[in-house]
Amino acid sequence: MTSAATLAGGDRELAVQLSSGYQTILSQLERVIVGQKQVIEELLVTIFARGHCLLVGVPGLAKTLLVSTLADTLNLTFKRIQFTPDLMPTDITGTEVIQDDATTGERRFKFLRGPIFANIVLADEINRTPPKTQSALLEAMQERKISVGGEDYKLDDPFFVLATQNPIEQEGTYPLPEAQLDRFMFLVKVGYPSDDEESEIVRRMTSPATFKAEAVLQREQILAFQQLVRRVPAADAMIEYAKRLVRKTRVTEADTPDFISRWVTWGAGPRASMNLILAAKARAILHGEAHVSWDDIRAVAKPVLRHRIILNFAAQAERISTDDIIEQLVAHVGEKE
Repeated sequence: MTSAATLAGGDRELAVQLSSGYQTILSQLERVIVGQKQVIEELLVTIFARGHCLLVGVPGLAKTLLVSTLADTLNLTFKRIQFTPDLMPTDITGTEVIQDDATTGERRFKFLRGPIFANIVLADEINRTPPKTQSALLEAMQERKISVGGEDYKLDDPFFVLATQNPIEQEGTYPLPEAQLDRFMFLVKVGYPSDDEESEIVRRMTSPATFKAEAVLQREQILAFQQLVRRVPAADAMIEYAKRLVRKTRVTEADTPDFISRWVTWGAGPRASMNLILAAKARAILHGEAHVSWDDIRAVAKPVLRHRIILNFAAQAERISTDDIIEQLVAHVGEKE
């Protein structure tokens, strides 16, 4: 496939609708959320690429408000699960209870659905619950179904898990295993607002006025847009570029850059290469482009790779972050090699 490849006629019309819808979503979110445009874009990229997202930020940055407002604009069902040390897997998936049949008098099991049965599920402070409960999300995120009592229950489409973590307090937490981290397409960092943004936040949140976003899209449209993203052309050169970025994070490769050998213990796996291309496709459509570009891949490199690169002690001692590594990697790996 060459870089000249583009979308077919019907898909071009659908792409225009998605790009226009993206701008409308932003305008609706701005009625409730102040700033955080980069975070919003990365969340929407993840949704339309049919992935999941891990949000990292200190308390009080409106992460929950952002997700619930996003669910309103997309007209999707939303459930929030507060992860605590005593949370059980059935608190997420649901459980079977015994009920009496009023007609026959027989007793039979009935499945009561848990909060996982929603389009958008917010797993708040996911690292505060033990691995047994964390793993209850694994099957749901990967297979989009759960198993209870030997029965499979399919989750509603679209299905999107957004998990949050507090980067400050680590005492009494259970770090997510690498296998579960890898299930998240993006790790998004939520930063502090700017000076002007914080003034506007205080002004809004202390006034009697109410701010609410209106629905912009419908469920069927979102499903169609998710299918459209898969059909966005990505030239062979784009795929090779994404693959090179990922392979050069691995210390086992012969041509690994010196800074990777010095600071990295484990690099990213093949799922990172796939997610780079899928996320780049979604970003291209949101920005009104009909095919993947170099800039699209570079723009999604940090959220895709930052939780898939494991730093060693030397990097920690020198205060080198995964974002520092990715910036050097993007500068090191040329578009053509």
